Amino acid sequence: MADIRAVRPLNPVSAYLAVAGMWARSALVYRLNFVLVVVVGLLVNGVEFIGIVFMFMNVPALGGYSLPEVALLYGASGTALGLCDLLFGSIEKIGSRIRDGSLDTFLVRPVRLYPQAAADQFALRRLNRLIQAGGVLVYGLVAADVHWTWGRALMIPVMLICGTAIFEGVFTLGAAFQFWAQDAAEVQNAFTYGGNYLTQYPPTVFAKEMVRGAVFVIPLAFVDWWPALYVLGKPDPLGLPAWTHFLSPVVAGAFCGIAALAWRAAVRGYRSTGS
Repeated sequence: MADIRAVRPLNPVSAYLAVAGMWARSALVYRLNFVLVVVVGLLVNGVEFIGIVFMFMNVPALGGYSLPEVALLYGASGTALGLCDLLFGSIEKIGSRIRDGSLDTFLVRPVRLYPQAAADQFALRRLNRLIQAGGVLVYGLVAADVHWTWGRALMIPVMLICGTAIFEGVFTLGAAFQFWAQDAAEVQNAFTYGGNYLTQYPPTVFAKEMVRGAVFVIPLAFVDWWPALYVLGKPDPLGLPAWTHFLSPVVAGAFCGIAALAWRAAVRGYRSTGS
């Protein structure tokens, strides 16, 4: 009989890649079906931006932002959410795992819970959001009237990486909350997909109280609003110092740290469903 003490936990990254790869291979078994799902998703997501284009047929600017500038915001937020949703979006299903007791099977494996839950039922079809938003972002970067410098060019990948990390923090906090409120996926969606909808539009079209909440409470403003102020040379609607436009890496790191602590506390307090 094998000595159970010889079983070592798998590396979290290796475990995530193994589980995600399994689900990705299963999705590619029926290649035509996969392609059709992605294409339909592209069309559905594209309708949203087409609505914005129609809006600009009647107004020259929205909150002082032109169509290419709004496209940059839309694309940056959508790309960050699309990447986060692709890599970590399955974590939002943890509430159903808790309710039906299947989460217990994750806990007895020699793998940390987070990579298992994040890769569970990995949906490669979520590429449609990433592709569509990425295309809009490219259009915004090319068409917007930006005086490009090295600093502004480097801000784009920083904005996307930090935006992805911030959305991951929101996903993780929502998943941690589901350990106590097991049917709270829709509440979580209000901050993830709702946050994406919020940051697709200029901060100048929203009340200052809402913008302050996106800066000081749930830092969605650092997904794209504040970095884009520097890239586009726009005035800060809250009148904050200019150096706050560069805080996305710090905010993303701190927010993910808080989310990690909340996740750890939630997992430690889990006592199973008994089923």
